[in-house]
This record gives sequence, structure tokens and C-alpha cells, in this order.
Amino acid sequence: MSLFARLQEAAAPVRQRIHAHPFVRGLGDGSLPIERYRYYMRQDYVFLIDYCRVLALAVARAEDLAVAARFSDMLNLTLNTEMELHRRSSWAAGIAPEDLEDTRPAPTTAAYTSHLRLAAETGDLAAILAAILPCAYGYWEIADGLRGEGLPDQPLYADWIRLYTSEDYEAAARWQAELLDRVAADLPPRREGSLRELFLRSQRYEYLFWDMAWRMEEWAI
Repeated sequence: MSLFARLQEAAAPVRQRIHAHPFVRGLGDGSLPIERYRYYMRQDYVFLIDYCRVLALAVARAEDLAVAARFSDMLNLTLNTEMELHRRSSWAAGIAPEDLEDTRPAPTTAAYTSHLRLAAETGDLAAILAAILPCAYGYWEIADGLRGEGLPDQPLYADWIRLYTSEDYEAAARWQAELLDRVAADLPPRREGSLRELFLRSQRYEYLFWDMAWRMEEWAI
């Protein structure tokens, strides 16, 4: 069993809870209240800004030009394509551009992005991959499961599912999983344990991010 497969197996209980979460289920069947989706879109936009910084550090940590170039392409795609699509989708959902740009990170968003940036700023490429794969691969996994049940009548939610089941997105997600297996080959048990902890923490934050959007979390003070 590959390292990524072992990490997925270790995270299976959390992944199952994500797939069963009412936000995800409502996204899939179209019943999700639009105000919760708007909240999610605003927080996800803030998340993507820091996610781009993590991808930039992955470029710097790459040990060969081919890997650096692939991460550079992913950074460009996220900055100049995905975020523009995000702005357009937010506008279609009724979020004014100025409201999107003025979004303040909720507690869970701030904690999750801090975790990712710490992993990227202090770790190597294997650490970055272990930290981002629960998001990068997990979004494809969620969307693929929802698409298998049929697209919802709500066009915004159907578009979200189409985006994360696109051939390009799936290829990028699988490439990152395969890259982790390559760069982390023959690791000693202690090092694999540290990557496992990074992966599991990110997986838990993925659950908390969906739950935050469902609750429309705000700062208590």
C-alpha cells in the first residue's frame, strides 16, 4: 500500500463524516440554503489567497524543474483562473465584489490557513503535499461522489461539482498524490509519522471548514 493510500485509510473516519455532513449533502441535492453557500464562498476565497502562498512555497521546495514547473502552472491556474471563476460564481450567488474582498477570515479559516502556511514555511515538499492533499484531493473525491448521485437542479451547486470533477482538476489531484509517494519513498517510520499527523490535522480542518460554513461561524468577540 502506498503512503498516500495509508494516509487515506488513516483519515477514513473523518472523510466519511465529511461526505455525510449536511453542508456537503445539501450541496449535492440542491437543498443547501443559499446564505450558507454565500458564507462558504466568501471564506473559501480568503482561504485560496493563502493557499496560493503555499503553492508558491511548493515551487521553491521542488527539487527538480519539472515539479517546480507543474506547481508554477497550478499557482497560475489558481491565481488567474480559479479565483476569477470564484469571483464570477460569487457574483452569481449574490455576493458583491467589495463584500468578497472585504471578507474577514473566520476562526476556523484563520486556524486552517495558519496550519498550512506553517507546514509550507518550515517543512519540505513532502510536508507541503501531506498538508494540502486533504483539500486538493478531497475536493475531487467529494465532488466525484456527489456527481455519481446526479447533478442538483441548483445551477450554482451543479457548477461547483463540475469544476471539481473536471479532467484538469482530477489530473492535478492525482499527480499530487503520486508525487507524495515519490518524494516520500523509503521514509523511516518516524518521518512517516510526522507526515501522517500533518495529513490528519488538515483532514480534520477540512471537516471543520464545512462545519464552519454550515454554522456560519463568526468571532465570538
